Amino acid sequence: MPRTPSPASPKPPAVAVSEEMHAPVSPSVEICYQTFGSPDDDPLLLVMGLGGPMIWWDDDLCTRLARAGFYVIRYDNRDTGRSSRIRHRVTRAQLVKAFSTGRANAAYSLSDMAGDGLALLDHLGFDAAHVVGISMGGMIAQTMAIEAPARVLSLVSIMSTTGRRTVGWQSPELLPTLLTSRRGGKEAYLAANAVVWNLIGSPDFPVDPEVLRKRGEDTFARGVSQSGVLRQMLAILTQPNRTLSLRNLRVPTLVIHGLADKMVHVSGGRATASAVPGAELLVVEGMGHDLPVDLYDTFVESIRRTADRASTGD
Repeated sequence: MPRTPSPASPKPPAVAVSEEMHAPVSPSVEICYQTFGSPDDDPLLLVMGLGGPMIWWDDDLCTRLARAGFYVIRYDNRDTGRSSRIRHRVTRAQLVKAFSTGRANAAYSLSDMAGDGLALLDHLGFDAAHVVGISMGGMIAQTMAIEAPARVLSLVSIMSTTGRRTVGWQSPELLPTLLTSRRGGKEAYLAANAVVWNLIGSPDFPVDPEVLRKRGEDTFARGVSQSGVLRQMLAILTQPNRTLSLRNLRVPTLVIHGLADKMVHVSGGRATASAVPGAELLVVEGMGHDLPVDLYDTFVESIRRTADRASTGD
């Protein structure tokens, strides 16, 4: 007797994706941004890390978040991608001083970068949003929650730290690569990019070299700025210790960190979760300093769960 074919699985609903647009967030800064999903859903602001354009929040991850009921907003930080560049020269002496003392004449602070994100929400007409930040973006997201608590509905800090200099350190083996001057054209950038991601990526969730190359090509096409990375680095190195301020937060918070993170040691994530009252800590075996595709479902479920705590008051 012939078998009745199983009905095909229904296609997931289509997700609206905007064109890239620009928001004037200050007299000197325009931020490039893009949205996924419906503005009637819960606003979710995604904040990327050091030197990372918004496309490092992968289209697939953004689409999954939109299907989970979020209006996803991703953007290029100042000095990244298609957002404004800031004029300020960073010298080697400034970097050395900042590494050793935490003080330097930085062009801007993490507080200024947090202000960019909040101004983008103003531009889009949102009084508040759920905020997710990765690495430097986690520091920015924490700063938003501290400085404008009424505007952050929930907070997710991924592979980040508190600003305390005794936690969240970098592996010493990274320093020669991170301090190497980046020169040359596209192929030189792609080669250096592959070296960095092979060092800091997730050992249990390796990325296909062709996928890595394509991401590098897309990043290069958006525009890369070594001087912009150095200005962001100074903002990181001169950040304050937020531990005491984090203890005053009363916002649903999730901290995600990989046990194999060489860029920001897991102690940074543990310290963040310990500081924020009621924070959930999700530590992932074999995860480094990236967002593995195999963990997308985990990220989406965890972010959704944390946002739902805001509506229930848990």
